[in-house]
Formats: sequence, structure tokens, C-alpha cells
Amino acid sequence: MASPTTARILKYSAAILPLLGLAAPAVEARERKAEVAPYIEIQQILVADLKDGSDVLTYTSVAAGIDSSISTRNAEAQVNVRYERRFSYENGVGDDDIVTGLARGAIQVVPNLLSLEAGGIATRSRVDLRGEAPSNTVGNIDNVTQVYSVYAGPNLSTQVGGLDVNANYRVGYTKVESEDTGILPPGQLPIDVFDDSISHSASASVGQQPGDLPFGWSVSGGWEREDASQLDQRYEGKYARADVTVPVSTTLAVVGGVGYEDIEISERDAVRDINGDPVIDNDGRLVTDKTSPRLLSYDQDGIIWDAGVLWRPSRRTSLEARVGQRYGSETYFGTFVYQPNQNTALNISVYDTVSGFGNLLNDNLANLGTSFTSSRNPLSGEFNGCAFGQGGGLCFNDVLQSASSSAFRARGVHGQYTYNHRGWEAGLGVGYARRRFFASQLGAVAAVDGLVDENYYANLSLGRELDAYSRIDTNVYANLLDSGFAGAPNVLGIGANAAYYRQIFPGLQGTAAVGLDSYEQAGFDSELTASALLGLRYDF
Repeated sequence: MASPTTARILKYSAAILPLLGLAAPAVEARERKAEVAPYIEIQQILVADLKDGSDVLTYTSVAAGIDSSISTRNAEAQVNVRYERRFSYENGVGDDDIVTGLARGAIQVVPNLLSLEAGGIATRSRVDLRGEAPSNTVGNIDNVTQVYSVYAGPNLSTQVGGLDVNANYRVGYTKVESEDTGILPPGQLPIDVFDDSISHSASASVGQQPGDLPFGWSVSGGWEREDASQLDQRYEGKYARADVTVPVSTTLAVVGGVGYEDIEISERDAVRDINGDPVIDNDGRLVTDKTSPRLLSYDQDGIIWDAGVLWRPSRRTSLEARVGQRYGSETYFGTFVYQPNQNTALNISVYDTVSGFGNLLNDNLANLGTSFTSSRNPLSGEFNGCAFGQGGGLCFNDVLQSASSSAFRARGVHGQYTYNHRGWEAGLGVGYARRRFFASQLGAVAAVDGLVDENYYANLSLGRELDAYSRIDTNVYANLLDSGFAGAPNVLGIGANAAYYRQIFPGLQGTAAVGLDSYEQAGFDSELTASALLGLRYDF
């Protein structure tokens, strides 16, 4: 459910700032601005396995992409998309196509009333937390899959008399291409992998600021549904709630709400062979038995509530923290935003939600602003999982840690720090993500019911303009993955890379990059690779 997620917490904060006398100043009309930069690249890459000196891979990469941003009085959008074709010189190593990109946009159809927004992502995800964790995705790579997700929908925001009226709807589609996990640790069986899904989300609210009453109030309701093709899984959630905001001082308010929620997750069984074992198709996924009755994997309904505080000592700092009861247990969530100046921002969020793979990916996209900087690996050109903007950043590690088909309860904490000043650009993303999966004990994936996986991650990017013609970028990452499966060791991945960019003449840029990446898994194969790249890029 989207309530309360990070997006809703921020909406609560925005709603009560006028109560504290700290409403943000009116936004000035944007000056029309459009930047469209298509480009082509050609690169030569060498990848060497340092644990086996004889294993050296070279390949050529040809890529085309576009970096664009549009900002007008009534619209904002940014699109960064890249297509790459890799040509390998090694026998037995296939060529590869890679699509990576991130896009977000919003347009005011009727100013101050109706807007449309959309977003999309093309990236790669780990398939199974127990398998390999390759960072150099070249050659015949196992346990990595291409992921696509898009969403779009309208938002309504207006005032009727003294009432604030808001409504929104969103439809999204998510697709996972490959299901190949490769070799797993001894004794481990493959999980069923997400295929595709269509998701819907709708909500509406009406409320009033203090004036006639000494407190603010709102009444809201929402509905979410995700229909996944794999085992015909269905997630559906509905809620209705009432919230109040009571100003205590000019910088502090008490907030709280109570309501009713009903969430149900179900699936169908897989086709069984004569021995009663689930049947797997040519793609490695379980075959859905369309005649099977629906098998309930999660059913939670009842009263939900939460209470907390909103503290805003200045226009640059805000904190909201809440505790309550939801999903049949205690829940904790909140946000902290600190932006001391236009060059620095710190965002921390604690979240707790029940969702499916596609739904959570759409939620993350919706929380990303329309102006951002994508973090890419200079050696592969692939999206690193984090995006940073002037007001903060967002990392997708909580959802891209694995592509399991089962729905889950996701809890964790994200932190993003950004700094941009005098030619320096820095972004730091750290976090912890925990998922508890739901599956029917009568179905084909009963083994994952109650399974808990965990992911600890950090990503640091640092860039510097050396002069008018050159710059250097570096990136350091680490993640520790615990699949939760008995007998499956943790996977530790760490790495660093650096790139130097030099303008040769207007439009033509040369690139040199190096990297060192590794992953380790106790009692299983590990990897330590060094990479080097020389390339040219032409911007039209």
C-alpha cells in the first residue's frame, strides 16, 4: 500500500507547514529551458580475472543514447537512456544488448488543478541473492537480468471552499527478462523468478487547514492492485483513514491517524507432473495451473493507527517520525530532510510497506524528482542503482536486490547525501533493506513463505571538473547480501572505479577508465576482476 509510504509522509509534511508558519515561498515561474543531447560512443574494454590470469576478455562496445531535460512554466521532464551493443572476440562468449535508462516527467494540464506524471527505468537486477554477484556484466553472465518498468497517471489538486481536495491514479507495467540464476551453492534449489505484472494505484483525500478549528484534519482512502503473470499472483489492498494535525508551537506539531485496511495476496498452484512435482517451462519458470483455485498467501485486515511528531525548526530542516500498528504488528516510519544551502542536501527515510516487485519499483520511480543525475558505471555504462538531485537522491537497492516472484513486506532505512559546489559533485547512498516473503503453504513456492532476505549497501560517487575541458569521476560501492535460505552463505560485493574524460574538440570526448571489482561467498566461487576502458563519445 502507498499509505503511508515516503511519498505520503512528505505530503503530510507539506500539508501542515502552513500551520507552523513555515510554508515554503511561492515558486517563481520557470524560465523555458530545454536541453537535448543525443550521442554515440565506441569503446574498447579489457576485463581480466585476477584469480585466473589466463582468463582475459576483450570486447568492443558501440552505444547510442540521449540525455535530455525540459523545464517550462507548466512542465518538467528528464530522460537519460542508453542502448549498447557489445561485440566479443572470444569463442563461446555471446554478444550482448544492454538498455539502461531513467526517466521522469510531469506536466500541468490545467494549472493548479490537474497534472499528468510518468516515469520509467531500464536497468539490471540480481536474480537470486544466493548466486553470483557480478559487477562487470560482460560475456555470458549468470544471475543478472534486464528489468523494465514504466508508470503514468493523473494527479488532481484543488481547493473547494476551505477544503483541500487531492486525488491521483497510477498504472504501471514491469517486466523481468531473464530467469537464469546460474550455479547456486550446493544443496540450494532455484527460486521462482518474477516475469511481468500490471499494477494500479488510486487514492483521494479531503481536508482542512486550521482556522475555523484549532487543528487540521483530513480523510483519505486508497486502493492498490498488482496482477503478476507468474503463478497468476494477485496483490490487492484497500484502506480508509482519518488524520489530524495539532500545532504545538511555531516549529512543532503532533500528527496522528486511524483507519481500516484490508490486504489480500493470493496465487495459483503450478502444473504438476505424474509424480506431483511442479512443471518448469523452457524459460525456467513454473508453469501456472490456470484451473487451480486461488491459494491465499497473505490476508490481513483490521484497524490501523499511527502517531508522531513533525518538527520544522527552519525552512531548511524538517523531521517527521511516526509509530503505530499495521500489517498485524508494530510499524515505524519517518523522514528527515536537511538542506542548509542550495549545494547540500541530506535525506533519510525509514519505511514499512507490503508490496510486490513491480509495485515497489513503480513506487520508487514515483518518489524520484524530475531533475536528477544518474549514477553510472563508467566501464559498463550501466545504471548503478542510485540517482542524485539538488534536493537529495534515491536508491533502488531495496527492490533490485533480487527478482523473486513472491510478494513481501519490505522494511528498511535509506540515507542519501549530495554535495555540489565549485566543480565538485558528490553523492552518497547507504541503507538497509529487509524483505519477508509471502507464499501459500499449499502452492508450488511454499518454501519461500516466511523467508527473510536482507541487503546492506553503500554507494559513493565523487566527481570533479579539472578545467574547462576535462573532469574525473570515481565510484565506490559495497553490498552484503543475506538470502535467508538455510545453508546459503552471505554474498559480499565490493568495488571501485575511476574515469577521466577529456574534450578533444567540440562535440568529441575521449574517455579512459579503470576498475576493480570482487564478490565473495564462503564455500563457493568468488571473483576478483580488473577492468580497463578506452573510448570516444560524440555529442550531436
